[in-house]
Amino acid sequence: MTTNPDGQGKRAVIIVLDSVGIGELPDAAAYGDTGSDTLGHIAASIEGFDLPNLRALGLGNIEGVAQLEAVERPAAGFGRMTEVSHGKDTATGHWEFVGIILDEPFMTFPEGFGPDILDPFIEQTGVGGVLGNKASSGTVILDELGEEHMRSGYPIVYTSADPVFQIAAHEDVVPLETLYRWCELAYDIVIPKGQSRVIARPFVGTPGNFKRTANRKDFTFPPPRETVLDRISKAGVRVTGVGKIGNIYAQQGIDDDIHTDDNDDGVAQTLACIGDRTGLIFTNLVDFDALFGHRRDPQGYGRALERFDAQLPSILDALEPGDLLLITADHGNDPTYRGTDHTREYVPILAYVKGMPAGVALGTRATFADVGATVAAYFGVDWEIGESFLELIAHRED
Repeated sequence: MTTNPDGQGKRAVIIVLDSVGIGELPDAAAYGDTGSDTLGHIAASIEGFDLPNLRALGLGNIEGVAQLEAVERPAAGFGRMTEVSHGKDTATGHWEFVGIILDEPFMTFPEGFGPDILDPFIEQTGVGGVLGNKASSGTVILDELGEEHMRSGYPIVYTSADPVFQIAAHEDVVPLETLYRWCELAYDIVIPKGQSRVIARPFVGTPGNFKRTANRKDFTFPPPRETVLDRISKAGVRVTGVGKIGNIYAQQGIDDDIHTDDNDDGVAQTLACIGDRTGLIFTNLVDFDALFGHRRDPQGYGRALERFDAQLPSILDALEPGDLLLITADHGNDPTYRGTDHTREYVPILAYVKGMPAGVALGTRATFADVGATVAAYFGVDWEIGESFLELIAHRED
């Protein structure tokens, strides 16, 4: 391993706009996602929709982004990336960013879990039975089954479009340590079945006023081999995860893990990190996906994008000359599409180095792993997976 002696004084920021896809991938039909276009369909749904600050970086200049006006001189490198891994979920996309490309997708259970999972779970935990056992929004399922859970004591088991097994229980009914123990037992059952995470979802309150608490705990299957996060951390670069980043990677390669309440908090925490540390700051803004994509709410999704766009200048202003900012997404979740699942789409890549001249076209990248390769090159760390585009954005002529 070789390192740049100046690498530890540098700063790179990755912001993942969770689920902001920009049009169907060539293999979308195999996933049932023909015609999906998260950003394009949001723009078409909202009169006057505009993201001027993202456009200034080059969002409207990316191939396939026809609904947003291009600018003559984009400030960032702009392009789109192809997902090589099989799948369209959070873990798959984020793992590919850092060099883990999956030949087989994680398993999802949109119709609920079978007896091969639930029977041993009930037997080993001694819970007697479960409620739910379906794909659902966490808040919706609490409204639906929270009161019955309090009466029966049965845990609420549910899943989502991601490969996750989630257990919700009221803190006055099930002690936290008991809930966490149930999750540990579930982990040993579901991970061999192709799931990536078990999540404890404790909540409090009364019927009609249930609220999930900060005592959530994730039990995550770790990346199966070294990632670029491991490599740069070992080289002395501080890696900070903001939002659900630490959970996605099971803390592997993460030096500091900062949880957030929502997108606004994610932006605030990112700004705080830019102000007090160097190294890699890796942020996921999940509200686009969780609150609007799965709920098929294009209006809410659009407003959330406009809000982030309004916050973007504060991020750009906080950066220092030479800092690297990458803005991308991990999959699509077209809020105008049928169903409630993610969609198999290209994702944008905007690559900005403060102090550098106008942007350059990055084209269609062959893999999300180009993100990790670029970060490794920026910090002067050897990395073999993906193709860095750092030279394109850091050594261009005005």
